[in-house]
Amino acid sequence: MLFVLLSVPVDATPPMASEPVLRQHEGDTVPVPLMLDAKTLAVYEAPEADQGAAADAEHFYAIDNSMIGKYRLADGAAVARWSDLPTPAIEHLNSCYVDAALLWCANSNYPAVPMGSSIEIFDTKTMEHRTTRSLGMMEEGSLTWFAATDTGFLASFAHYDRRGVPYKDHRYSSVVTFDKQWRRTGGWLFPEAVTGRMAPYAASGGAIGPDGRLYISGHDRPEIYVLEAPARGPYLAHIATISLEIEGQAFSFAPDNSRTIYAVDRKLGLVKAIALPKIP
Repeated sequence: MLFVLLSVPVDATPPMASEPVLRQHEGDTVPVPLMLDAKTLAVYEAPEADQGAAADAEHFYAIDNSMIGKYRLADGAAVARWSDLPTPAIEHLNSCYVDAALLWCANSNYPAVPMGSSIEIFDTKTMEHRTTRSLGMMEEGSLTWFAATDTGFLASFAHYDRRGVPYKDHRYSSVVTFDKQWRRTGGWLFPEAVTGRMAPYAASGGAIGPDGRLYISGHDRPEIYVLEAPARGPYLAHIATISLEIEGQAFSFAPDNSRTIYAVDRKLGLVKAIALPKIP
């Protein structure tokens, strides 16, 4: 039997992101999170406002499991609707964001197991479904939200207590980094202070803010948690908790690089434009 010894440079390292995905926490100590309040700027009625909301310069999009409603920001008037009913192949849209006239959405087969997820992309002008990217079965859990980065994508996968995989509870939810071909390059765990607030669920919404920090929302609490990449170790650093008039679920930042987000009040079928306070 012939063995061939390959020469490997001593400084060879696994591929790493060339730029930091998130703003890094300064210092080695665990921060004491700030407690801040947000301000509601506008309220719109939208019966699809169940899972999350997104917006571009002229419209907002209310997301339900298998439906998306398009509305004018100027007056809240309904413009169009996409629906996969009555026999949906897209069963559980969780969150969306707008980029380059496309609506990028996270979808999963929740609450089915094995857990499967996909990226679904829509044309914001026509509201037609453009294309799909299946992630297949993911050990990380069900995809709830993702965001584009300079090097690929940042995505969050959820586990719930007593649902899904029986030996994994909410503590197994995490944030994962991918390259542009959706190959895993790294990731982080949520800090216990945040998972405890989101229990027995996980992060339903998330986005990278204009300050480079990660903003996430849980399933039902009227809060957003502000996180930074750790100086070392696998846990994200909890910087601040922001109180606001929503009940969890997914949200999206406005496209003008401001601190305005669009989020849902699912019990009342509302989409709200909310100004988040600056982090000192």
